[in-house]
Amino acid sequence: MTETSETRQVPVVERLLSANEQVAADNRAHFQAQQVTVINIMASPGAGKTTLLMATIAAMQERRIGVIEGDVASQVDADRIATTGAPVVQINTGGACHLDAPMIRGALVELPLDALDLVFVENVGNLICPVSFDLGQDFNVGLISVPEGDDKPYKYPGIFEAVDLVVVTKSDLMPYLDFDLDAFKTLVHGLNPDAPVLSLSAKTGVGMDAWVAWLETQLA
Repeated sequence: MTETSETRQVPVVERLLSANEQVAADNRAHFQAQQVTVINIMASPGAGKTTLLMATIAAMQERRIGVIEGDVASQVDADRIATTGAPVVQINTGGACHLDAPMIRGALVELPLDALDLVFVENVGNLICPVSFDLGQDFNVGLISVPEGDDKPYKYPGIFEAVDLVVVTKSDLMPYLDFDLDAFKTLVHGLNPDAPVLSLSAKTGVGMDAWVAWLETQLA
């Protein structure tokens, strides 16, 4: 039987993932040695990742927080985070739709890990690719904004199966849009029964207390 290009690609993908896992394990050991908790935030473009991080830094001023920003290009989000005073490192993937463990390892030299309690990784805006690449993080958080609709678990089940927490952002828009929060929770828990679902608005502050409490629990 003739070998297709698709079957030839499978070993290549497996080798890439295996190499990534090795670096991710090294990253995880490094974070643990520095006693830093790392949270990987995954969401689509425009879901409010950066806005939530800025509000979180403001709400947790007693915690020492750093941020790794992932984008295909530009440093717009890193510049916004820098206004909070938190140390931030920008990673530009140059076209790749996700961050990987080697990229994170390269960024670590720019962060004062020995002076941090918590590091957020803002992954590239994408609901598919980031799920496949371990970065060495402790927890995965998935963000879905109200304007995106409550049907996303149907369309992108992988991300909801992989996360430790789901956050519905821009909840202040819920009165104006057809987002059924109860139906959304049912879909999420059908895929991942153990993942809590929080609803919040980083703009108004409603729901931020529950988010901060979840973070403090992980830090404890």
